[in-house]
Amino acid sequence: MTRSPLCLASATAWALLLGPAAGQDACQLVPAGSATVAGVRDGRTLMLADGRELRLAAIEAPAESRAALQALVGTGSLRLQTLGAGRDRYGRVVAFAFPAEGRESLQQALIEQGRARVSARAGSPGCASGLLAAERAARAARRGLWADPNFAPMRADNPTRIQAELGHFALIEGKVLSVRESGATIYVNFGRRWTRGFTVIILRRLGRSFAAAGMDPKTLAGRRIRVRGFIEHRGGPAIEASHPEQIELIE
Repeated sequence: MTRSPLCLASATAWALLLGPAAGQDACQLVPAGSATVAGVRDGRTLMLADGRELRLAAIEAPAESRAALQALVGTGSLRLQTLGAGRDRYGRVVAFAFPAEGRESLQQALIEQGRARVSARAGSPGCASGLLAAERAARAARRGLWADPNFAPMRADNPTRIQAELGHFALIEGKVLSVRESGATIYVNFGRRWTRGFTVIILRRLGRSFAAAGMDPKTLAGRRIRVRGFIEHRGGPAIEASHPEQIELIE
């Protein structure tokens, strides 16, 4: 199937932003027009002059990042590009946003400054790779929010601390003790008792997509990993991983 010039231009722009690895993957952003910023609501939400509300895709940013986002956008014009449908269930525009004359997205800039983290849904591996690399660099340099020890990834062997963050987005690191399958679910366990220890939950039907991305759940036992997502209560504290990019090997 022949790609349209529009899709090719979009893929090329994204490859330039995220580097060669991204260009080799099928990460395509679709141009979604332009917009003028009317105001900044929080660390990842903009009000647009035409009345729409824009949520920056692929990142999680706390309210205290509002000033950093304001400094990046001012009241200027933005180019918008989307990964998927471009709207969330609340009718908000969800997109990558680029200053009118800039090549770096607001998302990339916020992450590089240590003012945002890569979300659980950042697109394909190619889409996520550049953002994750920027996050790792900001974390290593303790830039922005990473200077606060409370913002650092939580330890998987501290389920009490994790439990206290139910409903919040988090990064959690630790050594996987075991991987078990039960019915339609794969359990990646960090503790010996699933009712207390932290667990990563993966639907069994997604196992092949994880394996194809080089993150086969069956190979994780004994490995140290970092997982990102919203903490839920599933007997004990847990994060459901629906995308391979939510899990990183850290050794």
